[in-house]
Amino acid sequence: MQPSIFNPWAWRDPSALAGGYTQTTPSVSPPDGQEGGHDGPDAPGPGTPVDLVGYQVRASDGRIGSIDETSDEADAGHLVVDTGPWIFGQKVLLPAGTVERVDHQERVVHVDRTRQEIKDAPPFDPDSADQEYRERVGTYYADSYLSPPATDRR
Repeated sequence: MQPSIFNPWAWRDPSALAGGYTQTTPSVSPPDGQEGGHDGPDAPGPGTPVDLVGYQVRASDGRIGSIDETSDEADAGHLVVDTGPWIFGQKVLLPAGTVERVDHQERVVHVDRTRQEIKDAPPFDPDSADQEYRERVGTYYADSYLSPPATDRR
């Protein structure tokens, strides 16, 4: 069996972008006599695309910011995250492949990288979102999947 190759720009779980709730979020039944889910009758049904703008983003070791922009284009999926005061108001580009899961009920996107790994990524420059920049970012994250994350051994 050949190991799968990590594509940083592809969503690992495209169903996480659809309405409904992840398996890690408890299911809540609607009150008796009411149809629909727990967000009311106007909530999007399962399979409805969800706009992730405004969702909080959590790294494996803490919050990093909130989503400012998203793209789900084939082989170009990514999140632009506004880090607020964490990195002095800078934004970071996170390839879709870093998303571990999406909790729609809590409006949180969980990524499987640490805050430091994200901070050390090539800086985001909205004016240079060209192919060369995407390759640098993609290589940075793909390389981080080749070896396990560093652990603090004291």
